[in-house]
Amino acid sequence: MSAQSHVYTHGHDATVLAAHAGRTAANSAAYLLGSLGPGLDLIDVGCGAGTITRDFARLVAPGRVVGVDAEASVIATARAGGPAVPGLEFKVGDIYALGYPNAAFDVAHAHQVLQHLTDPVAALREMARVVRPGGVVAARDGDFGGAYWYPDSEAWAEWQRVYLEVARAGGNELAAGRRYLAWAHAAGFSDSQITLSGSAWTYPGFGSAAEIAASWAARLTGEHFVALAEQRGVASAKSLAAVAAGLVEWAQDPDACFVMPHVELLIRVA
Repeated sequence: MSAQSHVYTHGHDATVLAAHAGRTAANSAAYLLGSLGPGLDLIDVGCGAGTITRDFARLVAPGRVVGVDAEASVIATARAGGPAVPGLEFKVGDIYALGYPNAAFDVAHAHQVLQHLTDPVAALREMARVVRPGGVVAARDGDFGGAYWYPDSEAWAEWQRVYLEVARAGGNELAAGRRYLAWAHAAGFSDSQITLSGSAWTYPGFGSAAEIAASWAARLTGEHFVALAEQRGVASAKSLAAVAAGLVEWAQDPDACFVMPHVELLIRVA
């Protein structure tokens, strides 16, 4: 599958980009920071708006950092997202064919990317191809199937069902984290090369319960997702609007809490 043929489940509207704007290396790639240092070359695959990528550029300077994304409009946003940083560039690219020679980088990183791919195993192989021996492939994905919330909410349960089914109908797996070890094995890596860890975004914590509910409510009712859900026979615009209203209502409870678990993967390239 080429980057150009890929359909991103969440879409790239303002709500999605706003949700991504708060991501930093500290809150989204802490598991990788111990492997970074000045002078390393890094490629950030599926970089989105580039907030994490810019942090990486500061951490590895004077090393080279390349942010790659399949969506040209997102790359334009990344380029405009801050002042020029020496050694940092953003470019449109394909995760299955990165366009660099073997062993071009010390680190290949992907945050919340593998869950949106029809062939995450091929992506891991391609990321490893461009990493030098002794370098690392790093990936972190949430697991929608493992998300949980309090108090009980039919709206959140329906959100979970709808997102998982819409993604699976398009060949993607949003319950990605639990599959990391299997994907790494299928890509040809041994247990001695693989390190798994876990973390979570909590609301309140990463944001407020009201913010996460409002964000997902907006995504559920956005034109892009409604079209996918209807085309794939999972939900209607009317039912999605009802779920969105339920999320907003849930967030009014002062004890409301939502948790999205993540699994983190480090592969040491031989």
